[in-house]
Amino acid sequence: MSRGLSHVWALVRDWVIAVGMAAVLLVAAASGDHPPTDLALSGYALVAASGLALAAAGRAPVAVLIVTGLCVLGYNAIGFEVAAVAYLFAAYAAVRSGHLLTTVMVSVVLLLVLPFAVMVSPADGPAADAFAQARRVLELAWLIAAGAAGEALRQAERRADEAERTREEAARLRATEERLHIARELHDSLTHQISIVKVQAEVAVHLARKRGEQVPEALLAIQEAGREATRELRATLETLRDDTKSPSYGLDKVPELVQRAHGIGLKTTLTIEGMRQEVPDAVDRTAYRIVQESLTNVARHAAAATASVRIDYRPDALAIRVDDDGTATPGSVAVPGVGLLGMRERVTALGGRLRAEPRTGGGFTVQAELPVARIS
Repeated sequence: MSRGLSHVWALVRDWVIAVGMAAVLLVAAASGDHPPTDLALSGYALVAASGLALAAAGRAPVAVLIVTGLCVLGYNAIGFEVAAVAYLFAAYAAVRSGHLLTTVMVSVVLLLVLPFAVMVSPADGPAADAFAQARRVLELAWLIAAGAAGEALRQAERRADEAERTREEAARLRATEERLHIARELHDSLTHQISIVKVQAEVAVHLARKRGEQVPEALLAIQEAGREATRELRATLETLRDDTKSPSYGLDKVPELVQRAHGIGLKTTLTIEGMRQEVPDAVDRTAYRIVQESLTNVARHAAAATASVRIDYRPDALAIRVDDDGTATPGSVAVPGVGLLGMRERVTALGGRLRAEPRTGGGFTVQAELPVARIS
C-alpha cells in the first residue's frame, strides 16, 4: 500500500471510530436521566464533541486529551451522567504517543475538578451523589487501565523499532566485514601477480633500451597495462575498504583505453557526439567498463584489425557503441562470457539497455544506452 493510500485509510479509520464513539455516547445520554434544563442541547453537543474529537487523536493527542476532558467537565456540570469513555480513549492515545507525564497531570486535574462539576449540576439527592461517587471510582480504574495499555503498546513499538535498527546495523556490519574480506583477498592474490607482471615488463623494457634494441610495441603495451591494472586495483581496494569513496575511472579515461588498444596493434578510433555533460557517477563508471570490456574482447577473441568507439551524449541518455571488423558473422551465436554478463548486469542495474551481437557485414557490435537521470 502506497504512502498516500495509507494516509487516507488512517483518516477514514479515525473518523469512523470518532463518529461511532459520538453515536454511542449520544445514545447513552439520551437513554439516561438528566434534569430538564435550557442547557440540555449544550449537553448533547458536548457529549458528541467529546467523541468526534477522537478523529484527531493520532495527530494531536495532547490537544484531544484536553478537549475531551473539558467536554466531560461541561456535560457533567449540566447534569448528563455519561461515562467519560472518550476521555479514556484520548488518554490511551496520548500515552501511546509518549505523553505519559502530561496525561497523568491532566487526568489528576480532571479527577480533582470533576466532583465540583457534579456538585454544581442540577442533579441532586442521595441517589445522584452515590451514583457520582461510584462512577468516579470506576472511571479512575478505567483511566489507569487505559494509561497502562497505552504505555505497554508504546514500549512494545519502541522495542520493535530498536530490534529493526539492530538488524539493519548488523546487516551493515556484515556487509562491511565482507567488503574488507574481499579487499584482503584481492590484495593478497591479484596485487602480487600483477606486480610481478609489471616488474618483469619494466625490466625487459629497461634491458632492451640498455642494449640499444628496439622495444617491441607489445612489451610496451604490457608495461602500460600493468601500471593501469595496478592503479585500478588500488582504487578498487580503497572503495571496498571505504564505501564512501568512488573509483577514479570514468569517461575521461576512455582515450587512454583507445591509446592502449593502439599499443597492441588494434587500430581504434574514438568519436564523441553531442554536447558533453556531467553524468551520474554510476553511469560514468559503467560507460568506462563497457568500452574497456568491449576492446578487451576484440583484442582477445575477434581477430580484428580495427575497432571504433562512439559515445553520444543525448539529453536523456548516454549511448555507447563499440564496433569491430572481426570474424563474427550474422547468424552466429555469441557465447556470453563473464565480461558480457557483467556488462549486461551493470546496464540493467541502471535501467538501461544493452545489445551485443554480430553485425551486418561482419564483425561484432556492442551498443548500450544508459539513462542519465541522477541516481541516488
